[in-house]
Amino acid sequence: MIIEISADDDLRVRDFVSLTDMSLRKLREPVDGVFIAEGDLVIRRALDAGFRMRSMLMARKWATPLADVIENHPDVPVMIASDALLESITGFAVHRGALASFHREPLPSLDEVIERADRIVILEDIVNHTNVGAIFRSAAALGVQAVLVTPRCADPLYRRSIKVSMGAVFTVPWTRVDPWPDSLAELRARGMRTLALSPSGSTSLRDLDPPPARWALILGTEGAGLSAQAVVQCDDLIRIPMSSGVDSLNVAAASAVACYALAPRE
Repeated sequence: MIIEISADDDLRVRDFVSLTDMSLRKLREPVDGVFIAEGDLVIRRALDAGFRMRSMLMARKWATPLADVIENHPDVPVMIASDALLESITGFAVHRGALASFHREPLPSLDEVIERADRIVILEDIVNHTNVGAIFRSAAALGVQAVLVTPRCADPLYRRSIKVSMGAVFTVPWTRVDPWPDSLAELRARGMRTLALSPSGSTSLRDLDPPPARWALILGTEGAGLSAQAVVQCDDLIRIPMSSGVDSLNVAAASAVACYALAPRE
């Protein structure tokens, strides 16, 4: 269903208005039950994961590479606009392809997410969407089977998180864990070893050899790090050894190093 858009106040483009206004989008998207996928690859991965598409917005030139998607979803409005109008609607120059809005699905329960998981990453209050997306991408690549995010953590389905993750937020099972950090007791009761990653850790990551068979790795926000309440409920406080006077890695980089080191020796 191709629709020509000629004004930025057209109500049909409401899902895509002011995409760079983070405060607005963080409030609107969960309430409206939508998320935005950007680019051909990410849109296709959202569809492959079973999410239902609401609408698409793009410059005319992107209709050809996405012709099969458009043909296979005849009831989804495909809105075409000029480059200038796209920028006026979204707040940025849309040059990486199409945008699509999708319906959010209800988050699964904690039990559903961790039922068969032996390797879990937990994001405590990480508010940077780029870091959240990068951690999900590393988690998918390195065999992590579930991700848990605390109540104050950034939204994994925010456009920037999705884009940086290259769609990994669609394939790695995840949910919000609440109450926090009391929910760590549930993981420990299931036989998981809880590992808090911190530059001040008393145990080197290298010393976990072989790594535990079942683990939950807790990552904290940059700057403040992990909360004291979470640390006291963990089995081990571990660190990545540093050299050359560097005190720590970016949390996304640290997650990749730790997940690789903790992966099964296969």
